[in-house]
Order: sequence, then C-alpha cells, then structure tokens
Amino acid sequence: MSQTVDIRELNDKIEAQSGFVNLIIQGMDQTIVGQKHLVESLLIGLLSDGHILLEGVPGLAKTLAIKTLASLIDAQYNRIQFTPDLLPADVVGTMIYSQKNEEFQVKKGPIFANFVLADEINRAPAKVQSALLEGMQERQVTIGDQTHLLPEPFLVMATQNPIEQEGTYPLPEAQVDRFMLKVVIGYPKKEEEKLIIRQNISGERQAIKPVLKKKEIMDVRKVVREVYIDEKIEKYIVDIVFATRYPQENGLQHLKSMISFGASPRASINLALASRAYAFIKRRGYVIPEDVRAVCFDVLRHRIGLSYEAEANNLTSEEIISEILNKIEVP
Repeated sequence: MSQTVDIRELNDKIEAQSGFVNLIIQGMDQTIVGQKHLVESLLIGLLSDGHILLEGVPGLAKTLAIKTLASLIDAQYNRIQFTPDLLPADVVGTMIYSQKNEEFQVKKGPIFANFVLADEINRAPAKVQSALLEGMQERQVTIGDQTHLLPEPFLVMATQNPIEQEGTYPLPEAQVDRFMLKVVIGYPKKEEEKLIIRQNISGERQAIKPVLKKKEIMDVRKVVREVYIDEKIEKYIVDIVFATRYPQENGLQHLKSMISFGASPRASINLALASRAYAFIKRRGYVIPEDVRAVCFDVLRHRIGLSYEAEANNLTSEEIISEILNKIEVP
C-alpha cells in the first residue's frame, strides 16, 4: 500500500514539475511545423543528459530545432560546421602566445557552450570527430597541459546527411554508441508543408523568449531520476537488449546471421534513462512498457551491427527491432 502512496506522491510532484514541458513544446511550435518526434527526442536528450544524432535530408529544420531549444532555455548555443579541412583545435580550442603577458594563453573553442550543434559531423575527418566525442564522453577538454570542464548542461546535437557519401567520413560504430539517441527525420505531411510555405513567405518570425533557466534544468533532471522503474520493466529492457545479442534464444533464429554484433550495455542504460524521461514528458511518475517501446528505435537503431547478409537482403535495423519487440513478452 505504501508503494501506491509513493507513486501517487511522485505523480503529484511530477505533475507540478513538468509544467515547463508544455511551454517548451509551444515555443518550438512557433518556429518548427510538425516534427513532434524530433521535439520529443530533444526533450528526452535534455532531461536525460544525453547527446543526439540526427539523420535526415537537408532542409528539415534540424539546425532550427536546436537553435530554438537553446533560445527557449537561457543558455549558450554554438554551431560548428564540419568540413574536411577542420582541425581538432577548431573545435576544442588552442594555446595562443600573448606577447603582452609573454606567455601562452588558452583560447577556448566553440565546444564550450551548453548546446553545440555539430552540423554534418560526417564531413570532418576522424581526428576532429574524436575530439568532439571525447568532450561528449568525459565532459571535459584538454588544451595543452590544462584540463577544462565543459559547462552544465551540455548537449551535443550532431546532424548527418544520408544522401551524399562522397567526401564523408562515416562515424565508427564504437563512437556512434556515445550518442544516446539516433533520430531519423522524414519529410513533413502535405498540410504541414503548406504551413511551412506560409510561414516563410510572410517572413514573420516570432521572437522566442526563454521559458527556463539553466539551473532549473539541473533541478528537473534530479526529479526525472526519481521516476519509478519497476523490476518487471528493467527485465523487459534487458530482454530486448539481449535479444539483439542472442536472437536464437528468443525464437528469432533467422536473425542470428543478420546481426554482426548486438547492442552494448550502454543501450540498456540509455533505454532506461530515455524511458524515464519519456514518462516524465507524459507527466507520469512511473515507466510503463509503452514508454520503452516509444524510445526503443531511437536508442537501438545505431547500436545493432548489420551483417553483409542483412545488407544483401535490404534488412534494416528498424525491421530487426520491430521483430524483437513483437517477440519479447510485454510485462
């Protein structure tokens, strides 16, 4: 019975704390037409302290989305356009000699911001990618012999263009794993596209006012950590992840030859964290199986390695995840 009371209390607390979610969604709707899934994914990343990799053709408001989110939160935003001639120092910063002081001084790079947009991350060579990914993982950057902590909150949203492969450097599988979510964005619907045309022809853009401060985000993250995850939900998450590693043990023998490697323990952690954040966005104090299923594709799609056989059969990681979700028993 005490458990029921706890959940009730938690629900009330989250109901009180999650009011800003609607304000952020309304603010995003002022500049972004449609793309509800993208907005939700950005919120999940923000609330779970995770980074996001966005994949979609040009012109789908990927850059505009993160810029709007940064404006809604009184936070610093930097955009880095990745190009083949970019150097790690262009991202993290470098040491500059000051003649006046007769010593080397640190000049911090654009990574020192709360929101960093790594535009077309696959256009820069591996050296630059790893400099950014180190900052993402360690939340610190070493310039010369000094280590500098990155600001809090710190969210990287990287975009990659799936249509051009010339002059690109695909992110290594192990490094893609650092991204909490990989979100694939599709084209808008017809009605949405009409609205996009109207908005852009009129040239009127509403000024975006901040609805949240940086400190409030840090406080809200503590509340998100309190969202209750039952043992049955934990088992459900582990079952899904293990099915990507050993499909034959779950009656999915035909997928064994299609998967070259399954999801890492990071997938289990991120699936739990993202489910929690999703429950919070839906103003609930506990996680239900539908929350896990809602975030499953974004958390797992970049963590399953496809074999040559799968590619030859045009099998995608999304189809594999669908089969696993249909097979694993829902608690």
